[in-house]
Amino acid sequence: MSTRPPLPPFTLDTAKQKVQAAEDAWNTRDPQRVSLAYTEDSQWRNRDTFVTGRDAIVELLTRKWERELDYALRKELWSFDTDRIAVRFQYESHDADGRWWRSYGNELWEFDENGLMSRREASINDVPIQESDRRVFGPRPEAERGVTFPLQ
Repeated sequence: MSTRPPLPPFTLDTAKQKVQAAEDAWNTRDPQRVSLAYTEDSQWRNRDTFVTGRDAIVELLTRKWERELDYALRKELWSFDTDRIAVRFQYESHDADGRWWRSYGNELWEFDENGLMSRREASINDVPIQESDRRVFGPRPEAERGVTFPLQ
């Protein structure tokens, strides 16, 4: 059985660490690596898609990053409890036709005792942007860790 520190019960500091670790992993755009943060039977709602299990997560993320090119993400802790974390996030990407998008969303996370996410629910809205309006360029620089990202 693998563990994924920090483990519940979360404190403000460990919840922030968990959110930053998720942001860092997702910015790799590596579905296999990202999937290791989830239980074998993790349940997801991602927009209008429902999946269960790591294999399905890998498939969903593979399709996602084939569509959402040059994806770059920022996550921020919104709230937390003993074994749950709520985040808000923004990411930018472009499609195969070169159109840029900023996607805004909220996620609800639930963790098992080993620090693996057993449930993830994501609500996401996409807004078309001009390439010149981009704000998210690759992984978050060290100097920006813990800094609130502007809404617009």
